[in-house]
Amino acid sequence: MDLLRFITAGSVDDGKSTLIGRLLYDSKSILADQLEAIERATKGRDDGEIDLALLTDGLRSEREQGITIDVAYRYFQTPARKFIIVDAPGHIQYTRNMVTGASNCQLAVVLVDARHGVVEQTRRHSLIASLLGIPHIVVAVNKMDLMGYSQDVFSDICIQYAELAKNLNVPNVTYIPLSALNGDNVVDKSSAMPWYEGPTLLEHLETVEITDVISDEGKEKPGRFPVQYVIRPQTADLPDYRGYAGKITSGTLRKGDSITVLPSGETSTIDAIEIADEHFDEASAPMSVVLHLADDRDISRGDLIVRSDSLPVSSQTVEAMLCWMDTKEFKVGNKYVLQVGTARTRCSVREIAYQLNVNTYEQKEGVDNLVLNDLAKVVLRTAQPVSFDPYTQNRTTGGAILIDETSNVTVGALMLVGEA
Repeated sequence: MDLLRFITAGSVDDGKSTLIGRLLYDSKSILADQLEAIERATKGRDDGEIDLALLTDGLRSEREQGITIDVAYRYFQTPARKFIIVDAPGHIQYTRNMVTGASNCQLAVVLVDARHGVVEQTRRHSLIASLLGIPHIVVAVNKMDLMGYSQDVFSDICIQYAELAKNLNVPNVTYIPLSALNGDNVVDKSSAMPWYEGPTLLEHLETVEITDVISDEGKEKPGRFPVQYVIRPQTADLPDYRGYAGKITSGTLRKGDSITVLPSGETSTIDAIEIADEHFDEASAPMSVVLHLADDRDISRGDLIVRSDSLPVSSQTVEAMLCWMDTKEFKVGNKYVLQVGTARTRCSVREIAYQLNVNTYEQKEGVDNLVLNDLAKVVLRTAQPVSFDPYTQNRTTGGAILIDETSNVTVGALMLVGEA
């Protein structure tokens, strides 16, 4: 049974948490004690209904204010598929949380309030989903009950979003009218919208094809292995060897493969692949393994082991799309720590090539600084060569973060483009 990770995004009060609650409730994926807890929390409401948003809004401040502040994760499964749901905040000041949550997702459910149509956060979250390489977007037009389940309202919003989608790199967009509060077209078909002939949200989630469309069709992904730890047994009851532990983030590694260690450029051959004290001839992403090499090489945490027939980009001048996630300004000349996989190196900001306008998607040049939640293309100069694949080819080795040197706080998310 395969696994689909998807995120719910959109503007504040579009009903993201309620939609997830309804999805879990109607698919009978709520434990009895969870249901009892939210029934107690909403006891005494005038309408007698339980607040399904409380299934994901677990923080006290979230319940007091009726908003989502932090990313919430929920797991459920149906006979067709397993799911991990990421509930992202809608407020603009929490956009960085959305970036964090969406980074590993294969599908984004972008909620649109039927009363308001496409708004700024709809555009912002859709742009981020596109930049992060999410191949599927579901435009869930929520609160259709407040608009009399009007087909014209739904059609107008579809037209609005289609215009927006022309500027996005998202190959698959699906439109579904629903009411999360009443359960229309979430799990069960809605009798109130007989004009809609498409699938319900759950039907679409169960049947959507999970593919990594940003990799080359029909080609095996390049083998990538960031070293996390060097194993060197020092006890008499274990053989003396040097192993390199980590997780294969891309492709397949096989015994006998010629490999290159980056950034040093040293070469060797895979002598053995160890998993839980057993040896295998090959292993693929996302397996965690210990590699044994035929030669002793100077390898440490942060090095990248790759197959020699598919080398990544290696450069000290890196071009990247940046989502700025800190209250301090991002300026040319600022210094940060750049982390790609397990590798860290100091870097400085050489240039802000342009800033993206989240409303028009236009590129604004001549920008001197960025503020919280800004999106831009930037050029970084690193102290040591950085090895990576362009994000459009490989999400795992093309993603990176910027870390503040003094506070050690993650201040930026990067989609690496290439060598500048």
